[in-house]
Amino acid sequence: MSDLDRVRWRCRRGLLELDLVLTDFLERRYGGLDVEGRRLFDELLEQPDNDLLDLAMGRCEPEPRYRAMVALLRAA
Repeated sequence: MSDLDRVRWRCRRGLLELDLVLTDFLERRYGGLDVEGRRLFDELLEQPDNDLLDLAMGRCEPEPRYRAMVALLRAA
């Protein structure tokens, strides 16, 4: 399984809204990320579904190290 396939699989979540946000991000932005960006995105995928959806929807603010990545996620 390639890295992209692994990340695509991890983007499949229990919430349809989150699936849509993550899939859109994966298609539009993931390929342009550097190694550090991909690592941060991978860390974000460790978050529980509801917490990650709240970050993506702007209902809460991310930790400082995730701000740029969450901004990309929100813009996708």
